[in-house]
Amino acid sequence: MRTAHSVKTVRAAEQALMSRLPDGALMQRAAAGLAASCAELLTSASATGRRGGRGVYGSRVTALIGSGDNGGDALYAAARLARRGAGVTALLLSPDRTHPGGLAALRAAGGSARAAGEDPAADTALVHRADLVLDGIVGIGGSGGLRPAAVPLAAAARASAAPVVAVDLPSGVEADSGEVRGEAVRADLTVTFGTHKPGLLIDPGRSHAGATRLIDIGLGPELPDEAELEALQYADVARLLPRPAAESDKYRRGVVGVIAGSARYPGAAVLAVAGALRGGAGAVRYVGPAADAVIARFPEVLVSVGSPGKAGRVQSWVVGPGIGDDAEAVDEVLASDVPVLVDADGLRLSQRGAVRARRAPTLLTPHAGEAAALLGTERRHVEAARLASVRELAARYGASVLLKGSTTLVAAPEGGAVRVNPTGTPWLATAGSGDVLSGLAGSLLAAGLGAVDAGSTAAYLHGLAGRFAADGAPAGAHDVADCIPRAWRDVCESA
Repeated sequence: MRTAHSVKTVRAAEQALMSRLPDGALMQRAAAGLAASCAELLTSASATGRRGGRGVYGSRVTALIGSGDNGGDALYAAARLARRGAGVTALLLSPDRTHPGGLAALRAAGGSARAAGEDPAADTALVHRADLVLDGIVGIGGSGGLRPAAVPLAAAARASAAPVVAVDLPSGVEADSGEVRGEAVRADLTVTFGTHKPGLLIDPGRSHAGATRLIDIGLGPELPDEAELEALQYADVARLLPRPAAESDKYRRGVVGVIAGSARYPGAAVLAVAGALRGGAGAVRYVGPAADAVIARFPEVLVSVGSPGKAGRVQSWVVGPGIGDDAEAVDEVLASDVPVLVDADGLRLSQRGAVRARRAPTLLTPHAGEAAALLGTERRHVEAARLASVRELAARYGASVLLKGSTTLVAAPEGGAVRVNPTGTPWLATAGSGDVLSGLAGSLLAAGLGAVDAGSTAAYLHGLAGRFAADGAPAGAHDVADCIPRAWRDVCESA
């Protein structure tokens, strides 16, 4: 499992490790990993379409240097590149507070440094001529976006043809949340040290980080077992996926009930059922007015009309996609004693008191707009602060929450580590995709997974299926559902 830790946790771990190491050893470890990553970019053709392949010797490197240890890491790495024959120039945003040891090392290696801002045109030209730009402006303790003096340099880096490498975190991105409260550097590669920072895995910060590379500096033994953020990997998902045993029958594998669709939106029912059929449960019961459409597409589904209580026994319910104003169905399943997933219209119709009163697991699956309505705020606030929003929703409603979006997050009501989903593709932003996800997650609930595990496992498979379905081209929600078995097999065979 990939984990990410807060600034406070990282600082404490660094202090504990540095107390046992020679002075400056930790910074040298970080600088060595950073320099090696830069050298690799300079030597190989750039996968981003920017410059690459020239090699270190004779290349031009421009380092944007702020104050403190982040600038020190960048300067020591730049010195290593200079010793290998790169022409390195450091632009110092705070000349009087530049790391003295790093600056001395750069100059001793043949690099040069000068104050940024004295000749803005020359600064911009220096960035544009570079074969690589190194972002050492602000470290993990920064907040509030870039300071005005750094904004033109970040803009020049973004407009240049050179790959941009961020040191630990793109400057202007908040390490603990991924929030960007102003201008920020957009990197092609972020080289981070010791552990991932939450802001590297959550948008909008993730989109500023580019590819990420973790450098081991020996911090692992000093970090706590529980992280602030965690991301499932193939082995984790394979371990969680339900598998039938020899004695299994369809009822032992779990039955998921789906309440979705309406006369106006019958497709929502078909897509939710499609996801449910591929989620590991042994049977799917459908309740609602789109029974004819569902049975025409999936004759194996058990369909009924009327109230959910008359449909037969289920191990979980999925309620909400496309149901319109059927509040009675929502109330009835929330009053049940089995796990319930609430999505789409069901979120609008759910009463917070009814959700909080439940003893069985509950999973809410809003997108940013629905989350904003539940929180009584604006969508832009949710999108700007996704981590804080999903935590607040889970605490306020006393339920697990899967916040959909460019980075899907899953939080438990009791707090603890938030799960972030590493799979997906922008092509998943298509009508009905969320209905498929709801059915898939609901089926995993029926198969026995807890709410957080069901939500994060479903998001992982759904994102992977989206990649397979799209393969670089538009794909519909039904294509995503059809690719879930391929994603499932890929996880199990590759773990």
